[in-house]
Amino acid sequence: MGLYGVLNAGVSGMNAQTNRLGVVADNIQNQNTVGYKRGNTQFTSMLTDSNAGSYNAGSVKTTVRYGIGGPNNQGTTQQTTSSTDTAINGEGFFIVKDRGGTPHLTRAGNFVVDGPSGNLVNAAGMTLQGYSLANGDPKVSLNSYDGLVPVNIASLAGKTSPSTAGTLAGNLYIDAPINGQPISTTNYTKTYSVTTYDDAGRPSVVDINFIKTADGQWTAAAFSRDTATTKGSQLASVPMTFDGSGKPTSTPKLSWTVPNGQPFTLDLTAITQNAGDYSMKTTAIDGNKPSAVKSTEIATDGTVYATYDDGSRYAAYKIPLATVASPDNLTPRAGNVYDISATSGVVRTGFPNVDGRGSILSSNLEQSTVDLGDELATMIASQTSYGANSKVFQTGTEMLETLVNLKR
Repeated sequence: MGLYGVLNAGVSGMNAQTNRLGVVADNIQNQNTVGYKRGNTQFTSMLTDSNAGSYNAGSVKTTVRYGIGGPNNQGTTQQTTSSTDTAINGEGFFIVKDRGGTPHLTRAGNFVVDGPSGNLVNAAGMTLQGYSLANGDPKVSLNSYDGLVPVNIASLAGKTSPSTAGTLAGNLYIDAPINGQPISTTNYTKTYSVTTYDDAGRPSVVDINFIKTADGQWTAAAFSRDTATTKGSQLASVPMTFDGSGKPTSTPKLSWTVPNGQPFTLDLTAITQNAGDYSMKTTAIDGNKPSAVKSTEIATDGTVYATYDDGSRYAAYKIPLATVASPDNLTPRAGNVYDISATSGVVRTGFPNVDGRGSILSSNLEQSTVDLGDELATMIASQTSYGANSKVFQTGTEMLETLVNLKR
């Protein structure tokens, strides 16, 4: 029994070093894999019953563990030129789905736009999941993936939004002549124009006419310019009164409904009256016409913004991060992803920068945690140990042959 135990120990040792070398091989070939977490082979002794007169050699068992979570297991980040490349600075995982629709967790944030679908996918073909902001703030399920949808960049192209509010700021010349005539499209002291957009993104130009009716008193009126059915008609008017320092004494606002659009309010409370020249600017008029997506930006809180050719910016999605109680016990899968296991704990879903989750770094990628020097050293150690175990097996075999020959 003793010699057979020796042979078994030699084989067990060689198998253990083979497993260890296999993990080293995986680590080395993934040294450039984005977000890869290196594996580490750990050994556990398995002893058999022995007594004072006889020792039975045991064996060794290997367990592969991955340093997946924690600040000491985060790869360095490298800046890139792509705004859809993302890295997690701190705890958490991106939630992705494979082609079969199964959700997984990953740290690999090398996302690009998939041509056929328009979804953001990483190098393994996994689709990034997020919450749509089309209907306002999303309702997040804290312990599941419910409500998540693919982050689709193609759906943002040509997107329009109707105008609902705006602000004019500037100055009206205090010594302008008083005009006692009723305000109209032609009889005014000063005029400016603004553009609003209807529900389909069609522009509608409106003239904002100002007429000085008395010292310190003006009337502002909105006239439609380019809508065939209402061209030249007055949409709204409001009186404006200024004190001795040129500040408005009320909160004048013009309100009308954009043709084929939404109720719109133009705030005039930032307008003054003093001896300076006429000046006027829009500080915030919302709405936009159909426009191509110029760029995509992902903020540190996970919000995905689309910037259009006309300069407008639209918040379309918000990317969550998932955490588990014991990330090192997640189950690695093909595609550099992880699945929940019985010992990892349940998934906890939330947004970046909240409850200990990390932040998202756009135009960055987390590098592999593999150190090539360490892996080569481990390879040499495995080779040496494998050779020593093979000597144990070879010596045991020779001793067994000697024993067999004694019976002949």
